Amino acid sequence: MPLTRRAFVAAAVTPVLARASEQSRLFPAEWRRFADPATEWEVFRLTDPQVACHLPAYYARMLNRRGASLLFWSDRTGTPQAFLMNLRTGDFEQLTEAAHLDGSTLTLLPDDRTACYFDGDALFRLALANRRPREIARVSPGWQRCPGFSVSRDGASALFGESRDGASRLRQVSLANRKDSIVTQAPFPLSDPVANPRRAQILYRQGEEAFWLVNSDGAQNRRLRTAPGRLGPVLWSPDGRSLVYLLFPEDKARLHEIREHTPDENLDKLVAATSQFVQLGMNSDGSVFVGASRNLNSPHILILLRLTRRELTVCEHKSTDLAHVTPVFSPDNRQIFFESDKHGKPALYRVRVEKFVEPVEEEEEETPRPKRRASE
Repeated sequence: MPLTRRAFVAAAVTPVLARASEQSRLFPAEWRRFADPATEWEVFRLTDPQVACHLPAYYARMLNRRGASLLFWSDRTGTPQAFLMNLRTGDFEQLTEAAHLDGSTLTLLPDDRTACYFDGDALFRLALANRRPREIARVSPGWQRCPGFSVSRDGASALFGESRDGASRLRQVSLANRKDSIVTQAPFPLSDPVANPRRAQILYRQGEEAFWLVNSDGAQNRRLRTAPGRLGPVLWSPDGRSLVYLLFPEDKARLHEIREHTPDENLDKLVAATSQFVQLGMNSDGSVFVGASRNLNSPHILILLRLTRRELTVCEHKSTDLAHVTPVFSPDNRQIFFESDKHGKPALYRVRVEKFVEPVEEEEEETPRPKRRASE
């Protein structure tokens, strides 16, 4: 059929509009380098503090395997959306057009080519190459989603809780075929389910009161016997045999503690007292911890060597929102990323620490160990 003038113009304009839409999702680097006032270490601010930018949950996978990309979220386009930053150039792009994104649920899958997140009551899987979201599951009618969301280490299943009338249940959804199951139920609102990286077990929380552990098939659901006090952030050890967590003692004169709980042995022991850590991360073999201190006189990011129990100040965080500082190691252990609002709105920061923590080379498979200085 002959091509009309209107069709010809539309055919010519469509590729131009598509390219313009692609460009509107791209943002140039906003990096600023400065010397930290407390340590004079070089720190990079990765995002402009005039626009709020946030990291996902502390246990989420936000950095890809090579540490070349960082997943975060921001409302810079008017509503909360997911972004992916190129950590070699500083450029970043918008990934989502969500109506009600929960940025804390953002997580990269192990293939580094897909991500998951909740948009309102719907769980989506997103292909990073073409940014096409696919709905995987939805919160059941009459239920509300509990805080927290995670994906298993192999990327096969997603975990989240639903609550109703003061009770809750833990759901597990296959990301491949959407097969859905109820793992367990609880007479309280559960939160933050995280799968064991080596075993078919799932950890979940009862607020700051208790940790619970259940097999993926729902068997052996039990409360873990942790030390008395309020429970802070918790992480699985790399080998999956134990949990490392922050304890906030009821006695405010006592220091906050890093503790380790081994479920198989029902053993809970002190790892180290801290400079009042309120956030916790660790390197790839659990030999070095990173924390954010709540100490008003020294609001610092610190690393703590497990072997010597010695702390080293890395830089100031000076954040007014301690719950979202979220210090995390890069996969190669060379860098620490964190969030702070010390320069305005929440922004993202990066600092190099390879002088004190043994890095992981891409060719190596062995886990790293902390470097020891001559003074130690």
